[in-house]
Amino acid sequence: MKTAFVTGVTSGFGKAIATRLAGLGYNLVLTGRRKQRLDDLCSFVNTHFPVKAYPLCFDVRDNEACTTAIFSLPEEFKNIDLLVNNAGLAAGATPFQETDVDDFDRMIDTNVKGLLYVTKLLVPQMIDRKSGHIINISSIAGIEVYPGGSVYCASKHAVNAITKGLRLDLVKYGIKVSSVSPGMAETEFAIVRYHGDEEKAKAVYKGLVPLNAEDIADTVEFIVTRPAHVSINDIQLNPAQQANTYVQHRV
Repeated sequence: MKTAFVTGVTSGFGKAIATRLAGLGYNLVLTGRRKQRLDDLCSFVNTHFPVKAYPLCFDVRDNEACTTAIFSLPEEFKNIDLLVNNAGLAAGATPFQETDVDDFDRMIDTNVKGLLYVTKLLVPQMIDRKSGHIINISSIAGIEVYPGGSVYCASKHAVNAITKGLRLDLVKYGIKVSSVSPGMAETEFAIVRYHGDEEKAKAVYKGLVPLNAEDIADTVEFIVTRPAHVSINDIQLNPAQQANTYVQHRV
């Protein structure tokens, strides 16, 4: 039985991806910062699926915490076949000159450095076994920059660059590296971006039907269920009413 390591599972994409992978028969190492939600999800998986889920409560922004958590894994969870780097966020949606430096740090530390810390710790055992798969959850923001999103877009452009670099470096070890880049998707994302302002968050999706967490889980399922000789490098998916970061058809 294969084991998947999924970051940021306490809501949204991560929770849906974790549940979907459990349904595909993966044992799971699930990570997040909110312990009660994390424990509840692991309990749900262990109760409803014929797999085992193991919780690791830590913040990916903290390299020491990442190291301690991953090295604490029980023997049966140490060999990771699939890493899904999902933990990520946007903070703020104002022009660059009006943004808060604390928001800069939060996005770069989570979206870029957190991904790097976790990947750096898990890649060596994939290399030793000459197999593995890494899926980085990116964004349309990693493809196109939009007003009010300069630093968030920069962080997701970095994710895409890291994904391509990993693919080049790891192909000789039989390790696949993929990315998923969603457009507008309704989860807790906008609420976090607007610092808890639910009215602003809802307005983002007014007049259109956004993607949802299950759409992203569908995409991850497609990627991981391809034959061994097939590698899905990158998938971008948008709502049908969104052409790009600038153009949406709202009704």
